[in-house]
Amino acid sequence: MSASTAPQLREVTGPSALGGGRRRFFDLLWLMSVTEFRRIYFGTVLGYLWSLVRPLLLFTVLLFVFTKVVRLGSDVPNYPVLLLLNIVLFTFFSEATQNAVGSVVTQEGVVRKTQFPRLVIPLAVVLTTLFNLGLNLLVVLAFLLAWGVDPSWTWLLVPLPILALIVITTAVSTALSVLYVRFRDTMIIWAVLSQVLFYGTPVIYPIEIVPEQYADIMMINPLVPIFDQIRVWALDPSAPSAVDVAGGVVGLIPAAVVFIGVCAFSVWIFRRDAPRIAELL
Repeated sequence: MSASTAPQLREVTGPSALGGGRRRFFDLLWLMSVTEFRRIYFGTVLGYLWSLVRPLLLFTVLLFVFTKVVRLGSDVPNYPVLLLLNIVLFTFFSEATQNAVGSVVTQEGVVRKTQFPRLVIPLAVVLTTLFNLGLNLLVVLAFLLAWGVDPSWTWLLVPLPILALIVITTAVSTALSVLYVRFRDTMIIWAVLSQVLFYGTPVIYPIEIVPEQYADIMMINPLVPIFDQIRVWALDPSAPSAVDVAGGVVGLIPAAVVFIGVCAFSVWIFRRDAPRIAELL
């Protein structure tokens, strides 16, 4: 056989992030999420209530500290409800991202042996945590009404910042899951950064008590306007909105740039590395 007629070798890549068709992708996503959600609480005495234990314990400790010791919460309207709501929301962000870091590596057997859409793995982690968030928010709503907070039309707007929180959580989780395949320091680094974000986001304190020069720096964090706006629309319409804290709409541009940048980076790096994941493992 002459050189001119010899077969040409071409690179064969692995399954892509969305490989296998859209219907198969969503079927696998739902199946993995529901199965994991049931597995977590299967055989336990309290079942789903265990997912409330961690945020409730943290809520109890922080409520005591900031109302009896530091007395920060005594000057904040509906502080106990605000604290519980913020802890539930940040717990969703923290648990989803931290569980997603090693999710692809944990599913190494599936990734190596099957034509499996890679993106399903971190998204299933986020969706499982989202189930918990939905149930926990119902508990928060009951607590909110029992506390005596009057319903307001602005409650209809609350899903918008929560949706933004879900989007940024999904983007961070996806990026971390593929970064961990290459760099095993990712899990340790993110454990530290998530703690920094907890204290750098108005979870346990209102943003208006932060000095202006530091508040401007904090507003670069896209979680800050999200949490602040949820507070305004859900609990305290008189509190300064995200626009007020930022000094105008222009002040929100840095947070928007970071938000969009994280989402774009997540899409880019997962699409780039998805076909190579089995090889990297």
